[in-house]
Amino acid sequence: MSDAPMVAFQGEHGAFSEEAIRLHFGPDVRTLPCRAFEDIFAAVEEGRADFGALPVENSVAGSINKAYDLLLDHDLKVWGEILLRVRHNLLALPGTTLDRITTVRSHPQALAQCERFINRHGWQAVPWYDTAGSAKELAAAPAPGVAVIASRLAAEIYGLEVLVAGIEDLEFNYTRFFVIGRGEPPKAERAKTSLVFATAHVPGALVACLNEFAARGINLTKLESRPRRNRPWHYVFYLDCEGHWQDSPCREALVGLLARAAFVKLLGSYPAAPLPELNGAAQTALLQI
Repeated sequence: MSDAPMVAFQGEHGAFSEEAIRLHFGPDVRTLPCRAFEDIFAAVEEGRADFGALPVENSVAGSINKAYDLLLDHDLKVWGEILLRVRHNLLALPGTTLDRITTVRSHPQALAQCERFINRHGWQAVPWYDTAGSAKELAAAPAPGVAVIASRLAAEIYGLEVLVAGIEDLEFNYTRFFVIGRGEPPKAERAKTSLVFATAHVPGALVACLNEFAARGINLTKLESRPRRNRPWHYVFYLDCEGHWQDSPCREALVGLLARAAFVKLLGSYPAAPLPELNGAAQTALLQI
């Protein structure tokens, strides 16, 4: 039996989630495709998978709310994070040329992220349930004049050709994934901590909570509010900060937060992924937004 971990992900084989898993765990990792995000959590909780790869935000499209809601509902811990550079590729059946394409299929988000490329060629964009799924179905049911947008891994798995690589409109397109698992991950030297909390519904409550981190010189790398589903017009806050919860400054901040917040849930302290370096073109594009 292989000692390689089994990692669950949402989508078909060849999905960008599977690319992220290989980037993090290596090429020998075993993967378990799941129909929905909920199934990732079930696979890990039931022991059918050692870990799950859960996309939580995209640098272009923003946070994936469903993922954060599930992190609040379940007791799995964040064991790591992956930053995947998303490279969309135009795939087609072997022998297809660009001048014969009339239709492009893919997930709606992938189509939106390649909109300028598609419009420049005058092709019809057809939404599909999944990027890798569009590649899988084209290989299973060949259709003339049809191309798909998916990963290079999907092209390899389903025997399609990469006609054009890197067709995304924005070069700095990254998706952040959480690696989720049972229990606590080993303590990392360069760590990040994620948590969710709610405040009392009074003036200054949020500021008081955040000051627990500021007073100890702890840098926040993310702060986002989400509706509190059991209390209309109340909100929970998802927070990422630098450091491990066992480090003295972070531990003291959490104790202070517990005293001020309505509730606090620690999602995990885990090894922080290195931030990608933007080249000159990407930096210029960011300044123009």
